[in-house]
Amino acid sequence: MSLETKTLQATTSTSTFETPEENQEFNWRQCWYPVTFVQDLPPNRPYSFSLYDEPLVLFKDQNGQFICLTDRCSHRAARLSDGQIIDGKIECSYHGWQFGNDGQCLHIPQLPADAKIPVNACVPSFKVVERQGMIWMWAGEAETAIDELIPSLPDGEMPEWFNLDYVRDLPYDQSYFIENVIDPAHVPISHDGIMGSRKDAQPLELEVIDSNIQGIKGRWRGTRTPNLPWMSLDFIAPNLILYKFGNEQQGKFGGTALYSIPLGKNKCRILIRNYGNLFSKKIKLMPPWLDHILIRNKILEGDLQLVVEQKAQIERLGENLKEVYLPLKTSDTFVVEYRKWLDKFGSSLPFYQGYSTSKNVGSNESDQKLITLDRFSQHTLICSSCNQAYQVTNKVKQSCIGVAIALAAVAIIADDSRIRIAAISVSLVAVVMSAMAQTLKTHFQRSYTRH
Repeated sequence: MSLETKTLQATTSTSTFETPEENQEFNWRQCWYPVTFVQDLPPNRPYSFSLYDEPLVLFKDQNGQFICLTDRCSHRAARLSDGQIIDGKIECSYHGWQFGNDGQCLHIPQLPADAKIPVNACVPSFKVVERQGMIWMWAGEAETAIDELIPSLPDGEMPEWFNLDYVRDLPYDQSYFIENVIDPAHVPISHDGIMGSRKDAQPLELEVIDSNIQGIKGRWRGTRTPNLPWMSLDFIAPNLILYKFGNEQQGKFGGTALYSIPLGKNKCRILIRNYGNLFSKKIKLMPPWLDHILIRNKILEGDLQLVVEQKAQIERLGENLKEVYLPLKTSDTFVVEYRKWLDKFGSSLPFYQGYSTSKNVGSNESDQKLITLDRFSQHTLICSSCNQAYQVTNKVKQSCIGVAIALAAVAIIADDSRIRIAAISVSLVAVVMSAMAQTLKTHFQRSYTRH
């Protein structure tokens, strides 16, 4: 196959919509956003996040139902997430105002007992639901929410279902993450030795099957071996990239679901779920934190700094991607199609980078603080498994240091040589265990860097 280097032309859409889409724009308020995996929610504490820089807070009421409110007290604009949960209500830590379902203000300590709480003391609320172990919020009016629009995985009820979950905050906006993961061509090079090999880099056959306001449906395969089976690759607007593979005749299925939520300008959170019935028993028994430090973090960090620098170069040039990129039909078809999707349907989004258009994509000095590889704050602190393992490791390290010091003191003052030898021996073991704990601890803090 010859390698084409000319600029890609617009892909012909085969939309299934009956009405013309030329004047349609994607309504970002009328859809669901993934907030977090249920297992990563802190117990009995408010959970703060944001959507397009709008601060939000999540908590449970007395009935165990999830409540989502604007993270701003109606009294003096303090963050509600800095407060506490009392009897299923969230209490502002500044003056003790309490809020419950639908953002209703239920208690103001500074009012007399017989005084009526002002109607405008309530705060905006949003509908939230739990699906397949994830929390989803509807960004529009609660009465307009359509549960069927949640992009759940269709194979969730199949036998031997197993999934591996991973969460990470990234220092760039959602469109750059989607561009990165909708590009299968970069994997053999960018993730060489971790998820593939550079020897497998080759021209790809990529096909856009459909492109409309709901997203992009595509498929791809390598060309080095003739007649390889196609792999499905779909963009389900606005939050999901879905890779699917398997053998229906053998009852085997699997895939990778890459969800994301635009936290704000130059910030997004990703929730990745590898799922299927193809996992080995060894993988199933591995604790999530071990999978994260051995594999998942390295995969994400292999791309993170590349994308940060890519974005900085694009913003420095101040030109449209159409003028900057030199895409190939044998690698970049989906990337260009996604950016053109933003051109066509994304004009209402608070910010985006399309192929020939963009909106509010410039950087500023405060954004530069985010341009770092920081595994601890971007992953460990928000992942329940890694955070718990980190805390245990730190306690083990401190305990071993204390034991080593105490036994060293015993060895110094002991008159019996046998006690002295035993104390020194155990002290050395404690020192070794402390060093091992420190080594493990660094895996929760130190990011992988490409060489």
